[in-house]
Amino acid sequence: MNLPHAKTAHFLSQADYAELLGSAFTARLWRALPAALSGPVRDRLATWPGAPAEDLPANRIAAGLHALARDGRCPEITAAWPPGHGPLDRALRAAFRDHQDFLLPWLDHPPQTNEVARSGVLLGLVLILAARTGMPIELIEIGASAGLNLGLDGYSYDLGAAGIRKGNAVHIACDWRGAWPDPGTPLRIEARAGCDLAPIDPADRAMRERLIAWIWPDQTDRLARAEAALDAAAAAPWRVERAEAAAWLAGRLARPQPAGRLRVLMHSVMWQYLPEAARAGIGAAMAAAGARATADRPLGWVRMEGDGIRDSAALGLTLWPGGQTLRCGRAGWHGGWAQWQG
Repeated sequence: MNLPHAKTAHFLSQADYAELLGSAFTARLWRALPAALSGPVRDRLATWPGAPAEDLPANRIAAGLHALARDGRCPEITAAWPPGHGPLDRALRAAFRDHQDFLLPWLDHPPQTNEVARSGVLLGLVLILAARTGMPIELIEIGASAGLNLGLDGYSYDLGAAGIRKGNAVHIACDWRGAWPDPGTPLRIEARAGCDLAPIDPADRAMRERLIAWIWPDQTDRLARAEAALDAAAAAPWRVERAEAAAWLAGRLARPQPAGRLRVLMHSVMWQYLPEAARAGIGAAMAAAGARATADRPLGWVRMEGDGIRDSAALGLTLWPGGQTLRCGRAGWHGGWAQWQG
């Protein structure tokens, strides 16, 4: 069974996207896969019931193959994966011939990334709120995965315009352009919490490997940074809770908020994966909490999410009381740059 045209087009579209974001190997992989697929994996992808642009089955099988390469049980795949240069077509034939049971479960789960370099962008949004309120922060993240971005105040940054040096082994380069936030703004995070439908325990080796498999294998800087951030998160006192975002958030917002503390909801590149009912529930919970916000108990909402422009994400924040929403600029999906609007 050959892949239907729409499914093949999905793989080719993702290949163009990978090329745009600097992953030549992943682009080559996605272009090779439609012809290389075989067996139950091919059958499953050929009859995929959902919208490929939303479900991203190409990303799921690519992550499964990356996990297989790191696992080592398929020497041909391991040899073909970066930094190796083995023949890709032969490696894919071996993978689909001998490792269907390993690969099939990867099609059951949506992509789960925790790109810690986005902290360089999220940091800027949080600094804007910190500068406006002058208050310490309670940071809440939905779709938090392993909670790597919850630790954004502990990382070292090269922001192009400025640098922030910490003792942490995680170093993030984000080229800030335009009228950027003030990196010297005092930032104190007094409490933090996160939720995810499938949270990653950064201290669990198998879970770590699953998360790393979603990173494109030729982007070695991203892989090394993720390993360092997972080490830092494993040593942190917080863990991400297993929960549905809208219900969990409503519960967090209902908790007493100390006077003189800014409560901030944060999320990045996860909104597209939420059902419409969950989005509506989150919006309603934030609107209700915003209506209760006061000058000494303010509420903020920072987000880095897609808005239909393929090469970058929109940056925005809202602050209550008042509910003022600011369009703050745009950023690269992997956090490599941010164009601030001021």
